[in-house]
Amino acid sequence: MLINRTLDNRYTILERIGGGGMADVYRAHDKLLDRSVAVKVLRSQFTNDEEFVTRFRREAQAAARLSHPNIVNIYDVGHDEDIYYIVMEYISGETLKDKILREAPLPVEMAVRIALEIAEALEHAHQSGLIHCDIKPHNILMTRAGRVKVTDFGIARAVTSATMTQTGTIIGSVHYFSPEQAKGSVIGAKSDIYSLGVVLYEMLTGTVPFTGETPISIALKHLQEEPKPPREANPEIPPLLEAVVLKAMAKNADARFGDISEMIADLKLVQNYLRDDRTRRLSREDFPTQILPRIAAPEGNIQHQPEDEAKPLPTPSPAKSRGWIWALAALLIFAFAIGAFLAYGKFWSLNEVTVPNVVGKHIDSARNILTSQNLRVSVTESFSDKVPAGYVISQSPEAGAVVKEQRMINLVVSKGGEVTAVPDVRGLNRRDAELQIRNAGLVLGRIDEQFSADAAQDTVIAQNPRPPAQVTKGTAVDIVISKGAGPRRIVLPDFRGSPIGTVNTQLDSLKLKLGKVTEAPSDKYPPGTITDQNPAPASEVMEGSSVDFVVAKSPATAVKRAVVQITVPEGPIRQAIQIVVTDTNGRRVVYEAVHKPGERIEKTIEGVGQVRVQVYINGVLLQEQTL
Repeated sequence: MLINRTLDNRYTILERIGGGGMADVYRAHDKLLDRSVAVKVLRSQFTNDEEFVTRFRREAQAAARLSHPNIVNIYDVGHDEDIYYIVMEYISGETLKDKILREAPLPVEMAVRIALEIAEALEHAHQSGLIHCDIKPHNILMTRAGRVKVTDFGIARAVTSATMTQTGTIIGSVHYFSPEQAKGSVIGAKSDIYSLGVVLYEMLTGTVPFTGETPISIALKHLQEEPKPPREANPEIPPLLEAVVLKAMAKNADARFGDISEMIADLKLVQNYLRDDRTRRLSREDFPTQILPRIAAPEGNIQHQPEDEAKPLPTPSPAKSRGWIWALAALLIFAFAIGAFLAYGKFWSLNEVTVPNVVGKHIDSARNILTSQNLRVSVTESFSDKVPAGYVISQSPEAGAVVKEQRMINLVVSKGGEVTAVPDVRGLNRRDAELQIRNAGLVLGRIDEQFSADAAQDTVIAQNPRPPAQVTKGTAVDIVISKGAGPRRIVLPDFRGSPIGTVNTQLDSLKLKLGKVTEAPSDKYPPGTITDQNPAPASEVMEGSSVDFVVAKSPATAVKRAVVQITVPEGPIRQAIQIVVTDTNGRRVVYEAVHKPGERIEKTIEGVGQVRVQVYINGVLLQEQTL
C-alpha cells in the first residue's frame, strides 16, 4: 500500500486518483516545493523488465522536455527501491472520456476546438521527435476552465513494439489503434493522426467507429473495415468536417494527412466555415447595429455677428420650418424602425418562430440552435458557481415564446465561479482557519492531522491550495492540523504474575491501553493471574499503544488419586499424624489423628491439577510427594 509513503524523501502519496493497464496514478504532495503533483507508479509486471524500464525512463525524460499549454508537464522521473514513477502536473478537472459519456454527441464547434488543441499538442511533440502512440479520450484532461491537456506523452512508446503482450491484454485501448499498431508495424506520427481521427469521430457521434466482443476482433476491423460515415449518426456534421475525420482514419497511412500541421490547417478551415455559417442566413438588406452621426444644422444657416452689434436673427420662412419638421420626423421613424428591428426582428414579416430552450447548453451549441431558427443572438457574461463556464444561465425571451424571425435572443452565459485569493491560514487554530476560508468564499475541504514538534496542537501547519493562489469561489481548501509533539516511547514493564484486575491503574499511568485478554490453562499460575503479555517485557512502545494479556484459568484435568501409607516411628507414646494436600483448589488437611509408635496408617487422597502431598508428625514434616 503506497498511501502515506514518501518516495525519495520528497513525494508523499496522499490518495489514488486513477489507473490503467500500465500504472496507477496518485495525488501526492511535493515536500520540497510544497505543491500538489500527480505521481504515476508503474505496475510490477513492467518494473521487472529491465529492457522496458530503460526504454521507459528514456522516453519519459524526452517527454519531460516538452513545454506546451496543451501538454501536461512532467516534472521528474525516478525510482525508489522497486517503485518506478513519474511526477507530473496535477490537473483538477475531468477526462475527455468523462465529458463524452456525459454530453455526447458534443456540439460540432466544441469538438473541432478540442481536436485543434489536441492536434497542436501533437504538432509540438512531433516537431520534438516524440510520438504519443496512445491518443484516446482517457489521456485527454479537461481543466475547469475548459483547456485541453494531453497526458502520457512518450510513455506508451516505451512498451514493446508488439501491442499485444504476453498476457493477451492490450496496452492502451484497441478502439483507438491505428492499423499499423494493430499489425505490430513501425509506428510513426501518422499513427497519432489516425487515433485523433477516432477521438474526433467519437466526440461527434458519441460512439467509437469499431466495436466487437474481443480486442482481436476490434483490431481486425481497424485493418479490414471502413468506418460508418459520421454524418449518418449525426446529420449536423458539415461534409467538410466529415472529410477531415475520414481522411485522418484512412487505412493506408500515405492516404492520411502528410503531417499533423496539415490536419490543423483543415480543422481551422472547418472552424472558419462554422463561424461564417452563423451569419450566412442574415439578408443583405438587413441593417446591422451601427452608430448614427449626430444631427446638426448646416453651417450656412448660422449668422456670425460682431459682439457689439445686436442684430436680430432672420426668421426662417414657414416652408423651411415645415421641411425641417418633416425631415426630423422621417429620421425619427427610421431610427424607430431600426430599433424595432434590433429588438423584435422583422416585425413586418408574417413568419414567426417559437423560441427554443437553450438554457443549460454550451454557448456554441445554443448559438447554433438559435441561428438555425433564423434568430439572432446577443451574449452577456455573468459569474455563476452553479453553472459551468461557457454554459447558458438564462435567456430572454424565454423558451416557448412566439416571436418574429430575426428577433434578438439575449443569453446570459456563465463565466464560472467568481475568482478569489486563497487566504494564508497557516498558524491559525482550526476554528479561525475555517472562518477565514469561508469569509473568502471558499469551503473547508479535507482535514488531515499529523504530529509536529514545531507547531502547537490544533493549529494549521499546511494547506492546499497555497496562498496567494487565485481560485474559483466555492473551491475546497484542504488543511493539515498539528496533533502536537509526537507520542513518547515507553519501556514496557513485566506484568507476568500480577492479577489481571490490578493492571488497569498501571496502564493508565503509563498512557497505555488494555488490549485483548485471553485465558489459557496453567499449572504454574493461579486463575486470574497474567501468564504472558504482548508486546514482551522491556519492549519499547509508543504512548497510546495497546497491551494484550494471557490470563491463567483452572486446567480442565481429571481428578488425581493416590494412597498414602505411613508407619508411626519410635518415639512418644502419643504422636499426632497430619496429611495435607495442596492442588488447584488450594491447601487442605485431609487426615488428622493421634497414633502409637509402630501403628500403620493407609489413606487415599485425591486432587486436581498439580497435587502435592505432605505428612506431618507432631508438626514436623516427615515426607512430601508431588503427583
